[in-house]
Amino acid sequence: MQELFKVLGDTNRLRILNLLRKGEFCVCEIEVILDMTQSNVSRHLNKLKSSDIISSTKAAQWVHYKVSETFINNNKLLYSYLIDGFEGGLVFKGDIEKLNKYRDNDFSCKVINEDKERVLGALNERRKDN
Repeated sequence: MQELFKVLGDTNRLRILNLLRKGEFCVCEIEVILDMTQSNVSRHLNKLKSSDIISSTKAAQWVHYKVSETFINNNKLLYSYLIDGFEGGLVFKGDIEKLNKYRDNDFSCKVINEDKERVLGALNERRKDN
């Protein structure tokens, strides 16, 4: 149990977990949505995966990550607590806003690989009505 809380004690891993509770994503998607480096994302994903918090599946050249059903089922109270924290945290809300922009623009791994700067620009653009 101590190891589980060590893994969950990092803001970047919590941000990744917050994103993954909304669906399956590959490293490049997590990287652009959370504005983190590929190596940083991969390192955090490895820690989350080694603790069985997330799982992965390979699709072509991409590996997609999601929250592990086993983790959710074996830690219902903890998972519920985490979600409540995500819903109330400004950083986590901002990440979900960027996720929504990502989805609204129909971005994908393919688009990121073709024009990462365009994707980053769209995700970091401030709304005109603010």
